[in-house]
Amino acid sequence: MTYEKTRLSGFDTMLEKRGVSRRRFLEFCGALAVTLGLSEAMVPSIKQAIADTAIGKASGALTPVIWLELASCTGCTESFAQVDTPDVATVVLELISLNYSETLSAGAGFSLEEAKEETIQNGGYITVIEGALMEGWDGNALRIANEKGTEIVLHAASNTAAIICAGSCAVDGGWQAAVPNPGGATGIEPFLKAELAAGNFTYTGGEGDLPPIINVPSCPANPEHLVAVIVDVLLLGRVPQLNEYNMPSLIFGEYIHDNCPRRGHFENGEFVYQFGSEQEKLGYCLYPMGCKGPQTKSNCPIVRWNRRVSWCVESGAPCAGCAQANPEKAGFNWVDLNTPFLKRFKNLRIGDIVFQPATLAAAVGGIVVIALVAHGFGMKATGRTKGGAPFELERAWDRKHPDQATGAAEAAAEAARVQGLPLPDDEQAGGADNLSTEDDVPTSADEGPASVDDVSTSTDDAPTNENSAENDAPTTETTAENEAPAEGGEE
Repeated sequence: MTYEKTRLSGFDTMLEKRGVSRRRFLEFCGALAVTLGLSEAMVPSIKQAIADTAIGKASGALTPVIWLELASCTGCTESFAQVDTPDVATVVLELISLNYSETLSAGAGFSLEEAKEETIQNGGYITVIEGALMEGWDGNALRIANEKGTEIVLHAASNTAAIICAGSCAVDGGWQAAVPNPGGATGIEPFLKAELAAGNFTYTGGEGDLPPIINVPSCPANPEHLVAVIVDVLLLGRVPQLNEYNMPSLIFGEYIHDNCPRRGHFENGEFVYQFGSEQEKLGYCLYPMGCKGPQTKSNCPIVRWNRRVSWCVESGAPCAGCAQANPEKAGFNWVDLNTPFLKRFKNLRIGDIVFQPATLAAAVGGIVVIALVAHGFGMKATGRTKGGAPFELERAWDRKHPDQATGAAEAAAEAARVQGLPLPDDEQAGGADNLSTEDDVPTSADEGPASVDDVSTSTDDAPTNENSAENDAPTTETTAENEAPAEGGEE
């Protein structure tokens, strides 16, 4: 117990020399616990792990780190290193022995490359890789110290304790892998998997295995995320809980949209449709302006940037979705997925042709309109539109079910009952064509009506038939009278 108190007392003295109070350091440990998804009960353990590591540095037992800079803009290094002094992050930077970094190391040239090689030979180091790996031109698209970038990565990964891919470029190629990608940029994990499958890579930690890989996307990587991952490795001695893309689940497990301070405006249907408008001044939701928060997983609204001062959406810009990454699928980098950043829909691509979905919809709609107009003119030219379409005056169902029919069918059924005629059916009616053809209307009452029109026609023809019968009757009687005397005279 006395020894532990002495160690902690020595660590407190180190903090005091750097202008960091004990209270401020405990707040920092609590913030790390929140970022890692740990309870407040783990704060003393985090403090102990950092103290042991910091004191280990004094005795030469600090964990060595190799920071490789590949195809990148150095934005992740700047994000991680740009801190004010004094600051708690200064203490964290001293938790590791940065044996190699092209940007941060004081040494350069042969001595720096020698320090890297000695670190790799000794093993037990953490490899931080920033930037995309360039496979173009047989790996010659990127050369460092007269060595191919692909060979540098394979050599450094062969004996490392863990690999931290800092930033989206190292995860899946990021900006560097965006179309047309002439240099063949790719992420570290897919590259190592391909080389392992091809038999070109061997990991000393296990035959047929890859070293533990932790992907920390964003452009650039949030310094709080990198610090949390490093402390997690130092505290637990293993990588944190990862999702299917080897990203820390507690950092990249929830959509930005779910924790966005403008979420209430989204639910109320209050949106910004133009920058500089009154809606923007009121802080309405930026979804129509291209915000990718609903499809991007990260805790940016919670951790934020610049010592939790602000972040993209809070500063008035829509989320660009830079934390989106998929190392398993080429071409799914956040740039190709989300451009143009200030439009609601991403670009569609067919070969080298790039267009918006709205443009495609307008083109398809125009083609349909032209086809319909051409079809109309063709129908007119061939005379197929004369007279209109055939029309059935009475439905077949109504003719079969006169008791349930309405309108003309009901009137026809009533007329048939009054006249004592049979009800019309499909066979007697002869279909819809007979209803509209005047030549088929019967002229004699003996034939019986076949439809509604037939009923009225047969009724009108009845007097004519009676007159014909009356005219014929006298003729018959006269003939009989004239023949009677002739018969009598013969007798």
